Amino acid sequence: MTLSPFPFSITDFNTIEPEIHQGITGFAEWRILHRDNIRIRLVTYSPDYLADHWCNKGHIIFCAEGEMETELHNGEKHLLQKGQVYTVGDNADAHRSYSKNGCVLFIVD
Repeated sequence: MTLSPFPFSITDFNTIEPEIHQGITGFAEWRILHRDNIRIRLVTYSPDYLADHWCNKGHIIFCAEGEMETELHNGEKHLLQKGQVYTVGDNADAHRSYSKNGCVLFIVD
């Protein structure tokens, strides 16, 4: 990843208006910051959130609170817990997310 020469800044995610994305069950609240072609998000999953799609986008995901389960298209399931990071590249492993009790994620893609 190469970062363009944008200036130093501090962002308070609390000042960013959230986007609400409905899941099959529950919802996800996204607060998004763009830096050129990089999307930086603070995402909160409600309890019982299940994504309504399979995602092929690559991500770096840090779990700040709670935990989420990631299901890969091949059926594998992986648990991401507070303090852990997962990485996946573009078009590498289709995946979708589920969180039983809700969670807060910091995502760069």
